This record gives sequence, structure tokens and C-alpha cells, in this order.
Amino acid sequence: MRFIDLNNWNRKEHFEFFSKMASPYFGITTEVDCTKAYQNAKENERSFFAHYLHKSMIAINSVEELKFRIVDDKVVIFDKINAGATVGRIDGTFGFIFVNFSDDFQKFNAELQSEIQAVKNSTGLRLNDDDVKKDLIRHSTIPWNSFSGLLHPTNLDKTESVPKITFGKFTIRDEKKFLPISIEAHHGLVDGFHLAKYLNEFQKQLDN
Repeated sequence: MRFIDLNNWNRKEHFEFFSKMASPYFGITTEVDCTKAYQNAKENERSFFAHYLHKSMIAINSVEELKFRIVDDKVVIFDKINAGATVGRIDGTFGFIFVNFSDDFQKFNAELQSEIQAVKNSTGLRLNDDDVKKDLIRHSTIPWNSFSGLLHPTNLDKTESVPKITFGKFTIRDEKKFLPISIEAHHGLVDGFHLAKYLNEFQKQLDN
């Protein structure tokens, strides 16, 4: 982690402008083609969720602006962003997980599966300091439905700077599978251009 010198930062005015707003967050909802990714996951006997979550994390870590966070009222950039996510239980509740990012899928997935099992063997939210960690991206999945819009809960804390990504149930059109995705970020740190960079890289990773 290193601190950003605001006086020499090309986003200084953008950051100050949006940080004054009661809700400085913005986001988009779109979809990505997951046809090849789904096929690859099944051919390699991988969980589709684990497969696309790892691809998302690779894309996240390729975009510098998605590594910016506000810590103690200062802007910092992390060297690596890890994965936070929600995992459902059979009783209809869910718990939080935290997975260290690794380019190696096998290493990433081993920790992911361990965290999933820990949720299933526990109750409650299982916060694991998720409310204070900054070096992560919060992922959620709504596996029962597709969607074309989404509203995230927020406490309107202007220093809340961890982006949120939500996936839905894929739909099939013209023999292709499309995964809905919503991504939300602090506009003082991230613009639509940067979300587009993430989405473009995510699509490349899904097609790889």
C-alpha cells in the first residue's frame, strides 16, 4: 500500500468534487458473454462460480483505479486486491468469505472452497473483519434470477471506497450464455472509463 499525493494527482479535482456528495457512488449494470467460460469450467470439472470469480479478480487487479481506496481520509493504492464474497447456506441465510487473490487458479480455488465450507459450517454473517478491510472487492451472486438493474445497501459513508460487484443467473440467447453483472464504485476514485476497462478485461478472461 502506498499513499497518493493529491496535489500531484490528475484526479484531485474529481476526487474533491465527488467526495462532497452525500452519495458519491455510481455504477452500471450490463452483461458479459460467459459461453466459453461455462464450457471451459465444465470441461475442467471446475465450479462455474469459482471459475468466473477468479477471472473477475484477474480483471480487477489489471485496473489500477480499482485498487484505490480511502484510508483515514487519505487516498491509497494497494498492490493487490483480494476477493470478498457472499456464500449461501441451505437454510436461506448467507455468510461472508475472504479469499486472497492469486493468479494460480488452483491456489485461489483451494482457499475459496475452504471458505465456502466454513460458511456452511457456521451461522450468521461471519464478518471476518469484512467491515474494516479495504484491500478487497465485494462480490455477491444472485443465482436464482437474471437482472437488468440492482440497488446496493449503503450507509452513505463518503469514505466507503470498496467497489461492489454482483452477478446473476445467466440467460441463453441465440445459443449463447450471458451473465448479468452490476458494478458500483466511488466516483471520486473511479470513472466509467475504468469500469469499461474492467469489463473488457473480464470478457477477455472469460473467453480465454
